[in-house]
Amino acid sequence: MIIDAKDSILGRVAAVAAKKALLGETVNIVNCEHALITGKKANVIAEYKHRIFVRGTPRKGPHITKQSDRLVRRTVRGMLPFKKTRGREAFKRVMCYIGVPEKFANQKFEKLDHADMSKLTILRYIYLKDLVKELGGKI
Repeated sequence: MIIDAKDSILGRVAAVAAKKALLGETVNIVNCEHALITGKKANVIAEYKHRIFVRGTPRKGPHITKQSDRLVRRTVRGMLPFKKTRGREAFKRVMCYIGVPEKFANQKFEKLDHADMSKLTILRYIYLKDLVKELGGKI
């Protein structure tokens, strides 16, 4: 299954990916940098900065990545029973990519209807690439 995350809500995409991976399906998520997180832009940025800079020490963690594809993969991991064997095996079946890799260029992507930004009633959101830039990372 190849999911196109462009203009899709991150949490909903991650939930579908986690469910499919638990069922034994291989899940690839492309265009991760174009996924969006709902909420006020300032609040979302402040929450992620708090996670990175306030909660721990640079040596001991928690270590939150500043790359959009890894941030999506970490979100999917939070929806899996990662400390159990079946959760770790499911996590290995989930891969996330920035843009569209060449091996998926000619294949058909699935766009999740219930995760599309057109379903939002409130127009407060931030794209993942903008969040990553604010955190000091690369897209």
